[in-house]
Amino acid sequence: MTSSMPKPLLPVANRPIMEHVLRLLKRHGLTETVVTVQFLASLVKNYFGDGEELGMELTYANEEKPLGTAGSVKNAEEALKDDAFLVISGDALTDFDLTDLIRFHKEKGALVTVCLTRVPNPLEFGITIVDEEGKVERFLEKPTWGQVFSDTVNTGIYVMEPEVFDYVEADVSVDWSGDVFPQLMKEGKPVYGYVAEGYWEDVGTHESYVKAQADVLEGKVDVELDGFEISPGVWVAEGAEVHPDAVLRGPLFVGDYAKIEADVEIREHTVVGSNVVVKSGAFLHKAVVHDNVYIGQHSNLRGCVVGKNTDIMRAARIEDGAVIGDECLVGEESIVQGNVRVYPFKTIEAGAFVNTSVIWESRGQAHLFGARGVSGILNVEITPELAVRLAGAYATTLKKGSTVTTARDHSRGARALKRAVISALQASAIDVRDLENVPLPVARQQTARGSAGGIMIRTTTGVPDSVDIMFFDGNGADLSQASQRKLDRVYARQEYRRAFPGEIGDLHFPSSVFDSYTGSLLRNVDTTGIAESELKVVVDASNGSAGLVLPSLLGKLGVDALTINPGLDESRPTESADARRSGLMRLGEIVASARAAFGVRFDPVGERLSLVDEKGRIVEDDRALLVMLDLVAAERRSGRVALPVTTTRIAEQVAAYHGTQVDWTTTSPDDLTRVGRGDSTIFGGDGRGGFIVPEFSSVFDGTAAFVRLIGLVARTQLTLSQIDARIPRAHVQRRDLATPWAVKGLVMRRVVEAAGDRSVDTTDGVRVVEADGRWVLVLPDPAEAVTHLWAEGPDDASAQALLDEWAAVVDSAGH
Repeated sequence: MTSSMPKPLLPVANRPIMEHVLRLLKRHGLTETVVTVQFLASLVKNYFGDGEELGMELTYANEEKPLGTAGSVKNAEEALKDDAFLVISGDALTDFDLTDLIRFHKEKGALVTVCLTRVPNPLEFGITIVDEEGKVERFLEKPTWGQVFSDTVNTGIYVMEPEVFDYVEADVSVDWSGDVFPQLMKEGKPVYGYVAEGYWEDVGTHESYVKAQADVLEGKVDVELDGFEISPGVWVAEGAEVHPDAVLRGPLFVGDYAKIEADVEIREHTVVGSNVVVKSGAFLHKAVVHDNVYIGQHSNLRGCVVGKNTDIMRAARIEDGAVIGDECLVGEESIVQGNVRVYPFKTIEAGAFVNTSVIWESRGQAHLFGARGVSGILNVEITPELAVRLAGAYATTLKKGSTVTTARDHSRGARALKRAVISALQASAIDVRDLENVPLPVARQQTARGSAGGIMIRTTTGVPDSVDIMFFDGNGADLSQASQRKLDRVYARQEYRRAFPGEIGDLHFPSSVFDSYTGSLLRNVDTTGIAESELKVVVDASNGSAGLVLPSLLGKLGVDALTINPGLDESRPTESADARRSGLMRLGEIVASARAAFGVRFDPVGERLSLVDEKGRIVEDDRALLVMLDLVAAERRSGRVALPVTTTRIAEQVAAYHGTQVDWTTTSPDDLTRVGRGDSTIFGGDGRGGFIVPEFSSVFDGTAAFVRLIGLVARTQLTLSQIDARIPRAHVQRRDLATPWAVKGLVMRRVVEAAGDRSVDTTDGVRVVEADGRWVLVLPDPAEAVTHLWAEGPDDASAQALLDEWAAVVDSAGH
């Protein structure tokens, strides 16, 4: 803990130990103070300054080399030579009556008065023997039990007369109790010992540091706590937000501007520092947490110390006696065992089990990119600094003077980060076209019009406090694996290109983006028969950016549309699965009562589409894919369809029935896009609400899928439920299994071995096909320590049985 911070600055109840010492001095009228500093001196000076905030006058005496306890005071002789002075250490917590100590010193006419206290175990300290008068008879530094003949020890607090400096040689290392006091006693000088009543703890070990916190909270030390006692023993500082559903069992302390969410339990002797965030479901007991720490959901901290600016991710456990240094990252579901030391600036990987101290090696994240670009918790993992570095790295992979299109969703976090991204791009000689808040498909389509690439910042789907920074290529598609690796490399090496002042990029805001988007959409997608059919549809914009495009689109389509939830709500940039479900149910009720042909509901960024049939029933996403496929294939009668390997093979039957062919792709969206660009491709989809309309663009686009669907329904004269009814039911089951990173390769080898002579397809992961057509797909997750399994059979039970069989194969390799 002190590798990056001097011990006097370690906080006790959210204030540095030395601040408690200075406040004690002030209470006893000792306001002129010289601070002797050596290790990391600037940190001490920066924190306390000239002492004005404490109402004191502080000056500093710097030690160039270690001078010992007496030498360091001699170093400050100039400031001390006029009068008696008190010496006290900056890293011991005490509430002794210094006024009485000074009175005793003057009464006895002492040259030196040593402040003593009684302790249960004197081995750690120097023992001091005094006679009845209080005169010191002998000192003994760090004795053995055989030498223990008293329990009064020297606390390192002294009152001295300036003559004592005559006994201290300048510029050499000298100690009071080892060198100076024995000399004074030899010469018969008046050296007295004052046995103080009260609290004194020399904070020199992890145990004593944690004990000092508990003692302050228990009220065993008379120090000022900087907060309000909202219930007995529960101290909350200014600006802290504690959710009414959090459980606080004192004594404990919550620092200023900390945020404690619902369902958090904080137990006794816990100190939560300034600006700390404790997410729901976390549990803290006897934990000392320094400033600016993030504690993720359901994490569990007991009897540990966590240094400042550290992030503890979801469901991590830190056991009794562990110490995590400053600026560390403790990954999700990792376990740090008791008494382990993690030094500052280290990363503990997700799912790691750490039972030895982590001192040198820092295991960083191997890859920036996950499934949706660079994702993470806003202002914890994804900070403005990171956004600037990422954008700088991205700019470095493009030519000077290129144009990049930027966009965002309607959240405040995305708006703030996008500004950081824009300034970094301009500073790297890139011109920026900023679309501001637009649906994701519009951002992609506009990027493809003459930009070298694009960046979209949006809230992670279903995770309101996380953001995704998405990078597009010149076609508006996600970056290929190769381009991601290139960006990763530039970012890791921090080799950013900087522009000369004359090369700083321009920023402009293109006008009528939505008009050009809808114009292009209506030119390319077949809308014949819509106006004549007099269809009535209900469109739910779900308070997202899709609602920005609808007004200019619906008018030109000539369709009777009822739009619901059109307004943007920046406090809700994404929705949970439950909220989405209930939104669909409400949409169904409206469709049924309005007797509409169908209803559609957009996701908040207009990328995906959910359907409700004319009876108001929800068409599940995997069914909606088959319904759209059936409609498109029936109309086109030839061509290719792009689908990920995880899709039900019933899609193959539907496609073949209408004379079209399926191109199976990997589960990565950029692969679907690649096939979607092919000339003969007529349709693509992922079974999760993502649809590709190749005649317009090769990326998922909810609005384009909606226009395509209206045209198809208008021309077939069939209802959605009729189409749904003629497609056989699919029985696909899926399951996720936790797999440590270290065994992922072994798992896949075991799967291939277990497949034996059955048919194996390795488009993505390993798909094993049984003789009777049942199949299972085993796919390692690219970003998490997880393996995904899909299985399909003639009914749910047979699919489930197949999953059980292969889950056992995966598990046997994982253990």
